[in-house]
Amino acid sequence: MRILLILAHPDISSFNYSIAQAIRQALTKKGHDVIFHDLYSEAFDPILPAYEIPRDVPLDPVIARHCSELAQAEGIVVVHPNWWGQPPAILTGWIDRIIRPGVAYRFIKNDNGEGVPEGLLKARAALVINTSNTREERENLVFGDPLERIWRDCVFGLCGVTEFHRRILRIVVTSTVEQRQSWIQEMSNLAVDIFSNLQDHGGQDL
Repeated sequence: MRILLILAHPDISSFNYSIAQAIRQALTKKGHDVIFHDLYSEAFDPILPAYEIPRDVPLDPVIARHCSELAQAEGIVVVHPNWWGQPPAILTGWIDRIIRPGVAYRFIKNDNGEGVPEGLLKARAALVINTSNTREERENLVFGDPLERIWRDCVFGLCGVTEFHRRILRIVVTSTVEQRQSWIQEMSNLAVDIFSNLQDHGGQDL
């Protein structure tokens, strides 16, 4: 399977980086074609310019490549920390510029944009992994876990990805080396299981 793996963390010595690299290696070892983007290391420009908003305009070659890779991906993995209940700004900008009409979704004929869009993504499953220093009880009671709604409903659900998985690893700041190593192995195994199962079932929904 062709799997798009997106990492959004500014520090290459971070736990997020280690997770993404382990998943990349595990999926590649299983024969998957992994397209990996470390948005910070690549200095991805998250600013959406006004001229890029219309659907059919010519795109910058970097943006066009990202859009093509997203459209062709059969699976998607996103790794990022929970910052203020949101993805890091560089990843939000990636969504702004890459989750485009005509690439990830479209409106039906004679719909001027006020209706419910139709998802276009080929990917049948997405996995989002977040790191957090907020306890689950406080996250749910005080904040309501906005990242769940953002990724499950506002991004992947809207764009037609029917199978959604998400894991939150916490509390990272006080975790031991052994705990982090265990999490890395667990996330690698999870990614392999999700996409290998899809592959075994011919890409059909499970």
